[in-house]
Amino acid sequence: MMLRKIKMLHTFIWLVMAFACIYVLYAGITGTQNVWVWLSIGLISFEGLVLFAYKGICPLTILARKYTTEKRENFDIYLPEWLAKYNKWIFGTIFVVGVLLVLVR
Repeated sequence: MMLRKIKMLHTFIWLVMAFACIYVLYAGITGTQNVWVWLSIGLISFEGLVLFAYKGICPLTILARKYTTEKRENFDIYLPEWLAKYNKWIFGTIFVVGVLLVLVR
């Protein structure tokens, strides 16, 4: 029961963060400059600091490990295993490209 709640929360947070990354890329491509762009950049940057502080592991993953012995990449989130595995690379790249485009425009 607790693992399910953690997975639901983790998935919701992931959706917000994924949307923020994609929005930053969209803003960079279209030249959009508004408060939502900077909030998105700040939100993702904060997440990066949290991941750095926890040596690249999401605190929700650490919490979820207490409730299961499962080892799959997506044991703590409702995502396909391949996406859970490569999530940081995929969205990290989208975010960095987006930020660079925002700064250039």
